[in-house]
Parts: sequence; structure tokens; C-alpha cells
Amino acid sequence: MNNMKCDVVIIGGGPAGLAAAIAAKQEGAEKVLIVERDHALGGILQQCIHPGFGLTRFGEELTGPEYYSRFVDQANELGVEYMLGAMVLQVNNETNEVICTGSEYGLACIQAGSIVLAMGCRERTRAGIMVPGTRPSGLFTAGSAQRLVNRQNIMVGKKVVILGSGDIGMIMARRMSLEGAKVVMVVELMDYLAGLTRNRVQCLDDFGIPLKLSHTITRIEGDERVTGVWVAPVDENKKPIAEQAELVECDTVLFSVGLLPENELTRKAGIEINPVTNGPAVNQYMQTSSPSVFACGNVVHVNDLVDNVSAESAVAGKYAAMYAMGKLKDAQKNVPCVTGRNVRYLCPQSIDANQKDGKVTLYFRVLQPEQKVTLVARCGDEILAKHKEILVNPGEMNHLTIDTNMISGSDVTVEVVKEA
Repeated sequence: MNNMKCDVVIIGGGPAGLAAAIAAKQEGAEKVLIVERDHALGGILQQCIHPGFGLTRFGEELTGPEYYSRFVDQANELGVEYMLGAMVLQVNNETNEVICTGSEYGLACIQAGSIVLAMGCRERTRAGIMVPGTRPSGLFTAGSAQRLVNRQNIMVGKKVVILGSGDIGMIMARRMSLEGAKVVMVVELMDYLAGLTRNRVQCLDDFGIPLKLSHTITRIEGDERVTGVWVAPVDENKKPIAEQAELVECDTVLFSVGLLPENELTRKAGIEINPVTNGPAVNQYMQTSSPSVFACGNVVHVNDLVDNVSAESAVAGKYAAMYAMGKLKDAQKNVPCVTGRNVRYLCPQSIDANQKDGKVTLYFRVLQPEQKVTLVARCGDEILAKHKEILVNPGEMNHLTIDTNMISGSDVTVEVVKEA
């Protein structure tokens, strides 16, 4: 077994891992190592050739490859090291060791001062939502179809139905249309959009692709290849109304039905998992229940904007470096962050109130769409921050920034207040 040592080891070389590595080096960590299972850095952004990235961080519209290449250039300038084509098998948070394997290094044990989890997320599949019917060819997750079309130049179909209005699904509706396919419709179980409003406008409305809210696919038809799907409206309990189902002809179905944080390593290490996000619970430093392990990006909670991923990951990288160098004090007073009215989850889930170091940004998603609301963060009766919004939607992330010096109570609550 090859034995290695570093200050900070980062698992995952996508935008989260790259941003964390850069921040760790800038904070003063001498040896920062990224372990990536792919043979190139960039993660999912390698296949995201559409524009729309970097509007917040860089103030301009970039494609996915343009976005991550800027991080790669900066990481190279700072001297970040990489292990590519290396699969992590185990994280031992008690000894701060990462066990991985790859064709170049064989079996390796990396001992580090701190560990950053940046493994990203994966797609839900048809099996995960249990759509009945046959098992013909022509069934893809939206992400796998995106990889085939954008990276391998393989056209996946000519007449497409998309289940789910997630961002990747809507983006693929546009991409398939540009490649000459007919996208018959996008079908969404909920009565609201699952992704960003701008993607509905740019990817569906601009191409005349119908979006059927409160509908679902009840059955898939076809033997060797998909020939059609049955689409039915759903009632208030999300139960399909079978007598109103219609057969929609198609040769391809794309599933865009949600993303799951990739946390098998996290669970195996015994790190606390938040039951709502399915990612590790973290404090304002992106520090997990294991003090030497930090987490960032979609492995913590699924983000809608990569700029949010980069910002959170920079925090994780900074404090992972501080921990490795012995500069991060142990948490003394963990104040829980509590979801209030119409808030589904919060990240971070706790704040060390004894660390009076300024601003903390709380990211959250709402449970239901609402118009004309005020987002409020409070500690007891004291309002820490508030912000008015014309519209909130579960498909879009919201945030409030609070001052840790104002925290005096036993918890911080975030709620959505409906204006009178």
C-alpha cells in the first residue's frame, strides 16, 4: 500500500472540490490534494456545455467547461495536487485517513490534517420512482442523456417525453430540440415548477414545449424500444386519475426526477446525516459532526446554482485548512438552526455562537410557492435579518445573511411570512 500525507485531502474534483482546494491553499495549507475518480477535473460541468454559469461569481455568462477551467487554472497556479482516476473506498475520520485505489497508485492510504467531502450528487432513476411498464431501450436519466449527447456525440432519440421539470430535464429539452428531436412535452407531478424559472422560459417557452403540471407517467409501452407512455393528471393527493390518462407516442423518455447527495462514504464513516437534505449536517464552517471532516457542495444539499456551490465550498476549504493548521477552535455553543413556516430545510444546520466572527449565510428552500412574502431570520423575538420577495418557489434556493454577534438565544429560526 502506498502511504501519503497532506494537510487537506478533498474527495471530488468538481466545482465544489476545486473551490475548496483553492480556498485551503489561500488560507495557508501547504499540501492540498484532490482525489477524483474521473480522469479529468470538472465533475458534472464537463458535460454542461450550455451557458448560464458564473453570473454571480464572475459577473459574466459562461459555459460549464469555461466555468470550471477558471478554477483549474487557479488551482494549478496555487500548487494544488491531484490524484485522478482514483476511487475512494473508505474515510476513517478517527485517524484522518482516506483509503483509495487507482490504476496509477494502486491501493493508497492518505493521512491528512483534515478531510473535505465534495462528492456531489447523483440522479434518481426510474427504479427509484417505480414507473410501471416494460423495460425497453430509450429510457434515460436526463443527466446520462446529457453526457451521451454532449460528450460522446450520441443522439439518444427523436421523439421525447421528459418526466420531471428539474433543471437538467428542461435544459435537455432545449438541447434535444436544437439537435432536431421533437420534445413532445415535459410532465411534472407537482403543481409547480421543480427547477429555475429562467430555465422554463429559455428552455421550454422559447421552444414551444408544453409543460404539464400536476401530471405523471403511469405506464411505459414498448418491447425492444419505447413506443409511448401513458400520461395522466393527478388529484390533490398526487394519485393518478386513471380514466383521464392519454397515450403519448414517443421513442425516448428522460427522467428528471430529482438528485440525491452522494453520501455512502459519509454514512460509512458514521457522520451525522440530516434526514431532509440526505447530506451531512454542518455548522457555519461546513464542519460535520466529526470535527476533522468538512463537507461542501451538492454532497451537503442539492443546489440550483453553481455559484452557491463555489461560495459554500470556499468556506469549507478555508476552515478545513485552519483545522489542519490547529487554528480552528472547538465548538463551544452550538445553536441549532430551526425551520419555521414554509421552510423545508436550512444549511448550515447549526451555528457556533461563541465564534464571533461576523456573517453567516443561511441557505434554504421553501415547501410551497408563495407570492409577496418576507423572509425572516430571528433569535427569539429579535429579528436578525429579513428580506422581501415577490415570489418564492421550492425549485429556487433562498438565503439570508445574519450577524453571529446578534445571536443570544437558544436557536435561530427562519420563516416565510405572508404579507397581509
